[in-house]
Amino acid sequence: MRNKLFTIALGGMLALGAQAALYAQDQAPATSGQQQGQWGQGHRGMNADRELEHLTKTLNLSADQQSQIKPILLDRQQKMQALWQDQSLSREDRRSKAMAIHQDTRTRIEATLNDQQKQQFEAMQERGPRGGANRPAPEVQPQ
Repeated sequence: MRNKLFTIALGGMLALGAQAALYAQDQAPATSGQQQGQWGQGHRGMNADRELEHLTKTLNLSADQQSQIKPILLDRQQKMQALWQDQSLSREDRRSKAMAIHQDTRTRIEATLNDQQKQQFEAMQERGPRGGANRPAPEVQPQ
């Protein structure tokens, strides 16, 4: 019986240790653009090449549009990486600047799209990177 309790306690401690290690690893700042991802937050998303591929497929971008959009995505990726590495900013300032970078990128991308593509792109932005993440949470009425 004592052996069983020891085994259970040891297993629990190992599980907690592993969970703490994973949490600490997840909280570590990313150092490269690919690790950092596109969205900044938790900021792990697609890198510029993968996002361009996704936009090309979703919006049926022409080769000319792709060549115009890729530098925009790379510019955003560099700006976001620099922003998240800047430890002098408060969390609120960093968030505000990230939103400005995203809005600027969105505006620049929309300028390269035709009307139909703009509508599709705006719908994609409304859904967010996770298919609805940008929608406000429904209000809960107290009972």
